[in-house]
Amino acid sequence: MLDICLDTLLDGVKLLPFLFFTYLLMELLEHRAGDRLVDKIARVDKAGPLLGAAFGVVPQCGFSAAASSMYAGRIITLGTLIAIYLSTSDEMLPILISSSMPPLLIVKILAIKLVIAMISGFAIEIVLHCVLHRKNEAMDIHTVCEEEHCHCEDGVLVSAVKHTIRIFVYILIISFVLNFALEIIGPENLKGIFSGVPVLGQMTAALVGLIPNCASSVVITSLYVDGMIDAGMMMAGLLANAGVGFLVLFRLNRNIRQNMSIVGIVYVISVLWGILISFVGL
Repeated sequence: MLDICLDTLLDGVKLLPFLFFTYLLMELLEHRAGDRLVDKIARVDKAGPLLGAAFGVVPQCGFSAAASSMYAGRIITLGTLIAIYLSTSDEMLPILISSSMPPLLIVKILAIKLVIAMISGFAIEIVLHCVLHRKNEAMDIHTVCEEEHCHCEDGVLVSAVKHTIRIFVYILIISFVLNFALEIIGPENLKGIFSGVPVLGQMTAALVGLIPNCASSVVITSLYVDGMIDAGMMMAGLLANAGVGFLVLFRLNRNIRQNMSIVGIVYVISVLWGILISFVGL
């Protein structure tokens, strides 16, 4: 047990500098460009899924939450919302960067998520308008009481430090659990939980990804970095990982049945793409 604690602590401390500079860059990006990104998405219609996927893949503080707020007020369409959810993946990028993954691999993962989100968003728009012949609902901005924020008003440096400490604690806790599980279960058995049965691995990873907490993306990305799951399972989990976006959606959008349908759509899309990626071997 002592060895597990020491290994977990040492691994976590090694990540601190990378995590801090990553979040510092994110905070600079958000403070300088966050509002403009939201305004641009609010003004588009047919190109919404394209811009939503592009902006969602950029790791911004609470962007999926803001998207949920805008959808609740019908400022953006369902296709745009789904594209943002699919391209968002909370702590994936910081974990990949801090784990010293090859830059080309990180770019490839981001590009695949962007393309998947864009294609899926446009597919939803086509089905709604061309197949089901549904029109976009009228804008009702008064439905939204306020935009969701994640306490980024303390300045770039302080916000970066707070975010770094928060995710550092998450990493310590989850790393300890994973290290303890590896000792008890063994790496091969742990891998078998996700991939022992065809398709079950993608379904399990996507289910974990639906958890509205950055810990889920940390778990999935960490398992991929450690070689416990393949790219398809990782992508299934990270596509389904919309962060706190789902929480905001259920709080602001009054149609519970619609909210459940949106979660179901995200889950099914994530599983299908994950299966395809595993089958093709990307």
